[in-house]
Amino acid sequence: MKKFLFGTMLLAFVVAVPIPTMAQVDVRISFPLPPPIVFAAPPTLIVLPDTYVYVTPDIDVDFYFWNGWWWRFWEGRWYRSRYYNRGWGYYNNVPSFYFDVDPGWRGYYRDHNWYGHRWNYERIPNQRLQQNWSSWEKNRYWERQKTWGVQSYKPRPQPQRQELRRERQQQYQQRPEVQRHEQQRQPQVQKPRQQPQEKVQQPRQQPQEKVQQPRQQPQEKVQQPRQQPQEKVQQPQRQEQTPQVQQPQHSQPQGKPERGEVEKQDRK
Repeated sequence: MKKFLFGTMLLAFVVAVPIPTMAQVDVRISFPLPPPIVFAAPPTLIVLPDTYVYVTPDIDVDFYFWNGWWWRFWEGRWYRSRYYNRGWGYYNNVPSFYFDVDPGWRGYYRDHNWYGHRWNYERIPNQRLQQNWSSWEKNRYWERQKTWGVQSYKPRPQPQRQELRRERQQQYQQRPEVQRHEQQRQPQVQKPRQQPQEKVQQPRQQPQEKVQQPRQQPQEKVQQPRQQPQEKVQQPQRQEQTPQVQQPQHSQPQGKPERGEVEKQDRK
């Protein structure tokens, strides 16, 4: 009976969990761990000038101590551990100190020469390093008191150090083992497949009936009453009355006076 109830509850839980939530699972690629390095005794280290990176010159392996961790580069991948001989784990990045490390440091170590200056490096036992690495870095121990063991030490200008970092980063990315590892990292996280969403059909809109606008009745043209042609009113012709000039009526010519009477008048 209890098994039946348990099975029923488990089935109900599986059904209740949304499918997209169950699909969100990170798929990671596991990388193999590097082979162990056998030490006959705890390693002895030296500090590289201009850094607080400690290296192991007695083995031919890229093996570093920095910021409380042991670091190892193997087949294009990085691993780190709190212990130099066990507990390694894959580190999914390039540690920030690496591009400050001069690739030719082993030759400088062998020749006791750091860029033309005598290099009197100090060999540091692992136990002493574990006890002091943090305080040395906080108090800037190596450059203030020891000048990194380099005679006539002069620190590099910051622009020059930045330029060296860029060059080393480009050289690192061109290494074949690094490029192979980058290709392997691509499918590291697989995105969950999303369930196809059902398309929600939108309700079809009913075609709207076109409301017919009432036709406007053609307006009857109101015929203007025709104007009766105005009869031309004949103006009475003004008769030019030519004033008649009455000619003075001449009296009938009188008879010529007799000669005698004329002479009488002359005499008068």
